[in-house]
Amino acid sequence: MTRPVLLAFALLSGFALLFAGPATGQQTGTIKGTITHQGKPLTGAIARAIPGGRRATTGADGRYQLTVTPGAYTIECRKPGFAPRLVKGVQVPAGGTVTVDCALTARHDTQGPRPSLDAPAAAEEKIADVATSAEPSPRRRPRPSRKVKRSMGAMMMPPSPPPPRPSPIGGFAPPADREGYDAVAENDFQSALKSPLSTFSIDVDTASYANVRRLIDAGRPIPKGAVRIEEFINYFSYAYPDATGEHPFSVTTEIAAAPWNPKRRLVHIGLQGKKIESAALPRANLVFLLDVSGSMNSPAKLPLLKKAFKLLVQQMRPQDSVAIVVYAGAAGVVLPPTPGDQQATILNALENLRAGGSTAGGAGIKLAYQIAADHLVKDGNNRVILATDGDFNVGASSDSELVTMIEQRRNQGIFLTILGFGSGNYQDAKMEKLADKGNGNAAYIDSLLEAKKVLVTEMGGTLLTIAKDVKLQVEFNPAKVKAYRLIGYENRMLKSEDFNDDKKDAGELGAGHTVTALYEIIPAGSDEAVPGVDALKYQTTQISDAAKRSPELMTLKLRYKPPTGDKSTLMSQPVIDRDVAPAATSPAFRFSAAVAAFGMLLRDSAHKGASSYDLILGLARGAKGPDAAGYRAEFIRLVEKAQLNAQVSAPPGGPKQIAR
Repeated sequence: MTRPVLLAFALLSGFALLFAGPATGQQTGTIKGTITHQGKPLTGAIARAIPGGRRATTGADGRYQLTVTPGAYTIECRKPGFAPRLVKGVQVPAGGTVTVDCALTARHDTQGPRPSLDAPAAAEEKIADVATSAEPSPRRRPRPSRKVKRSMGAMMMPPSPPPPRPSPIGGFAPPADREGYDAVAENDFQSALKSPLSTFSIDVDTASYANVRRLIDAGRPIPKGAVRIEEFINYFSYAYPDATGEHPFSVTTEIAAAPWNPKRRLVHIGLQGKKIESAALPRANLVFLLDVSGSMNSPAKLPLLKKAFKLLVQQMRPQDSVAIVVYAGAAGVVLPPTPGDQQATILNALENLRAGGSTAGGAGIKLAYQIAADHLVKDGNNRVILATDGDFNVGASSDSELVTMIEQRRNQGIFLTILGFGSGNYQDAKMEKLADKGNGNAAYIDSLLEAKKVLVTEMGGTLLTIAKDVKLQVEFNPAKVKAYRLIGYENRMLKSEDFNDDKKDAGELGAGHTVTALYEIIPAGSDEAVPGVDALKYQTTQISDAAKRSPELMTLKLRYKPPTGDKSTLMSQPVIDRDVAPAATSPAFRFSAAVAAFGMLLRDSAHKGASSYDLILGLARGAKGPDAAGYRAEFIRLVEKAQLNAQVSAPPGGPKQIAR
């Protein structure tokens, strides 16, 4: 073959390679999305995948699509007149599709993204401007000077962490964090004569206790908003009778003197959900929604998350289905719905997860719910399990947007479980709110043992709802009760009329779960002053003779719906006041009282009375019982550690011994 022919052949081959798509048979993935400005699609915008340089131009609908080989990419979205947007950490699996939407800001716009949510993205855009404008064209690639190399290297290096600050007890404390907790307005005493009804939604979340345990173990101050006493109490199971008969749970009540104020009474209410063996659970359609953003890059976050979900995967059955959606700078499907007996495939997908990029939590939730809806199992367990540190800082991230979407999906029978991980930017308040609105539950995972408790030991209760919209209403007999207050459940309180309103959302009860609530009561004959109002002008409130003759302290009513039903069922039973000596109460009564007192002490509650570490330890040690899993022994150790933390944190010149 002559040299001119060879040269022509080489040139043609080169052009063919240059313009050809991926080789036939080679595995590929897809990146697609929409580029918008102020919610409207942008025509003629460019999306480019880095590395590789593949690019696509948007049409009139603002949409683009790129076909790439599997791997990690940064997506650059740009259009003349707009600030470019750089989305990092886009993981494209073989055969998978990842959605990356870009909202561009016009350079003349006076308002940009909210700093509190989009500051990381704004910083990335600045880097994108420099990186892309400095990139030489393919025709001319000048070598940068040493000075330019040094400046570019310094720019791309992560910022140095702030210097550690001295700790008041010696050594160094970690830098200030941005964990988020809601303020708590503690329940006060109510007059049984003027306000005889107390109504609330049940709560089976346990995140508050596990999270506060982390803070105590680290010797950190405890924000009052982090202490939700009902979640402390409900972290522990109690030996209530099994559910029998027509209702999916049993009800137990007990009354005795309040340990922190013997002049008052303590009412203990316990619900036991019907226990269901794992083999008898309905088919599960689970979508794991996993946060792989840069904030998850620490040992207590993504590595622990992967180990925790491996424990759950090992419990899956052939009839179950598992899909995995991840989100960082973008949301994508890492694993399409896969039968539960293909554990090697599921575990391999978990093992390959890496952290990086900002946090497009809203987009991830939308995608996970869509997959769950597309594979909905009638009368099955359809659930999204979100694992995150709670830091939603890019995309549809406002609480109201996410709550609205989750409420819509729960009406389709798709429930939500949220598992929190890590510290530093743990958004407790947001995660609790989302779980409540999603007909689900929230837990905090701070160790592999806690992961086993939530995802293995209590898997039935965590993943299977047996009753939804469970509400309790108590009517107190003013002839027996002067005033009452519900301990905890502050963000679960309902109006009296909400009890009979089947449209009102309430808590869910899982298989085998226990729910415990405590009321503190001031007896009718007490001379203790309680908050009141002036005498009414136009009507009087009198105690009937029937109430005076009745031995009933109160009447307990419950309403609940089946998991897929819309009409509630009513249960009702009277509660008789019996004079039981504190030593004759059940271990469940005494241990729950110890946990409640601990919560009040950590909150520095106005109602803590004579609560002290010694009182709490005495109650807990005496009610520890068999404790096969060791949770109660761990509680005792935690109280002892909190006692020591309080002692070493005492101000200089203060008492050497802590209050007992």
